[in-house]
Amino acid sequence: MASSGWFQLEGKNALVTGSSRGLGQEISLELARQGASLILADIISPEETAKGIERIGSRCLPIQADVSDETSVKGMVEKAISEFGKIDILVNNAGITQTGFGPTEDAPVEEWDRVIRVNLRGTFLCSKYVGKKMIGKGDGTIINIASTAGFTGVPRAPAYCASKAGVILLTKSLALEWAKYNIRVNAIAPHYLETELTKGLRTSEKVYDGLVRQIPMKRFGKTEEIIGTVLLLSSSASSYITGSVIVIDGGFLAQ
Repeated sequence: MASSGWFQLEGKNALVTGSSRGLGQEISLELARQGASLILADIISPEETAKGIERIGSRCLPIQADVSDETSVKGMVEKAISEFGKIDILVNNAGITQTGFGPTEDAPVEEWDRVIRVNLRGTFLCSKYVGKKMIGKGDGTIINIASTAGFTGVPRAPAYCASKAGVILLTKSLALEWAKYNIRVNAIAPHYLETELTKGLRTSEKVYDGLVRQIPMKRFGKTEEIIGTVLLLSSSASSYITGSVIVIDGGFLAQ
């Protein structure tokens, strides 16, 4: 294949979770620009993202779904298959962080359960049901959004760190199991990004400056700086990459 066609996604159908805003929205729009049709899934209606996809000229199907609920995920996948016939790319982007960062010994178990359900259980459920469809057609690519917090501990954030570490090992496990079906499973691990999830960190100058000092590039990442890696992993340019975790962190983990 000519190199000029490596990143083209014409004829591909991509399902992106957490696609109503932020990183998920940016990923969805760029996949559409490269020719993919989009299945937009979010617990919040992804209608705004759908309008952007339509302006680009790509086909899209917005679905309101809860990735932590098995019945909801199963229905989402069946609807996508009914409308689009197949799913070629799954981006497990839906994720949440903890609402409070108090001492772990005082943390409510409900908060632990909430984060694990969305970040880890949600990634598992979507991979399970989409993966089964990919096995049936003999190919596919799954991209999980992990975090540097899955490699290094963050004080007072045990649920988030555990969930993202789980996503990393889930990625590797599925890559090994599904390689024989020509399904590639990889993860992207960003450090702090300028998204809704980090808004609270960025509003405090003291907190933000303290975090930025730990990053060699001295800033948070931008959502658009993740997009190139998503395109790589979505396309034939990465046809021999599976079980990998690509870190995008401004040099944080290199220290």
